[in-house]
Amino acid sequence: MIEITHFQRKKRANSNHSIESYFKAIRDLQPSDIRITEKVAKFLSSGFFRRFYIAVEAIFNQKDINHVTGDIHFANFFLTKKKNLLTIHDCGFLKRISGLKFKIVKYFWYTLPAKRTSFITVNSEATKKDLLTYIKFPESKIKVIYIFIPEIHKPFSKKFNKEKPVILQIGTAPNKNIERVAEALIGINCTFIILGKLSQETTKILENCKIDYRNINKSVSDEDVAKLYQQCDIVSFASTFEGFGMPIIEANATGRVVVTSKTTSMPEIAANAAELVNPFDIKSIKTGFLKVINDDVYRNQLITNGFENSKRFDKEQIASQYYNLYREIYNTNNH
Repeated sequence: MIEITHFQRKKRANSNHSIESYFKAIRDLQPSDIRITEKVAKFLSSGFFRRFYIAVEAIFNQKDINHVTGDIHFANFFLTKKKNLLTIHDCGFLKRISGLKFKIVKYFWYTLPAKRTSFITVNSEATKKDLLTYIKFPESKIKVIYIFIPEIHKPFSKKFNKEKPVILQIGTAPNKNIERVAEALIGINCTFIILGKLSQETTKILENCKIDYRNINKSVSDEDVAKLYQQCDIVSFASTFEGFGMPIIEANATGRVVVTSKTTSMPEIAANAAELVNPFDIKSIKTGFLKVINDDVYRNQLITNGFENSKRFDKEQIASQYYNLYREIYNTNNH
């Protein structure tokens, strides 16, 4: 029996808890010779003393393998290095800061945690490549393990509305690029549905562009999100940066055409199952939307490709990859 601890962050109110849901499923799918205990941090990751407490508390919850599942990378500072596994979901925050703050975050969330672990998992080749620009770590010990598609996202038939398609945007963070997408949609008869809190600046841009939009600014259930995919015609995901890109494969699994970016992880995740655009070029984004709206043959081919692409993100297969890695770490330490 291999005993493992999953060290997880404390949830923030009204925030995305996809990390927690993902690793719960990974735990549930492990065979009987793996026993995983979930250890949730007592405090939110905020302030020096709370973070220090999280790292110290972890000492008393060590097992055969200690897996820090994301966000609270610093939780491994005082753990036994050869037993440690660290999951890093992306390096996006480092791209938005500079100066002293950049140096502090880079050291305490990336450089030092990497020195204290035997393996790192990331969710795309793009994230692996990005991470290696910030830290020195053996490339062979960075394992790419994709995120699986939640079972709630299943094929749902809907006639495409060419006259006024419903375009769904998941997320409103700065990298989601909503301002450029809004400008690209000028003159395109559509309904733009945006899930997430909008800033005053973004709201003003949407109104100036005279777009028929609806903002869902509240916590919604997984079932409600699945319904949004089912009810839309196009999923917009023209982000400037993504470590993975869940909406791409969730749309693929539902049978919705996707317009996404040809940067960072998105071409890797989308493969041949999305219209790829330059997220920094408004004309490119507009052309992408018009192509999937007007070209029936092309749109239907992307949807067909999407169903095939979604097979790469099978839950059992991904859980098995974690099992194999856990076994590798355990066998290395016990032989």
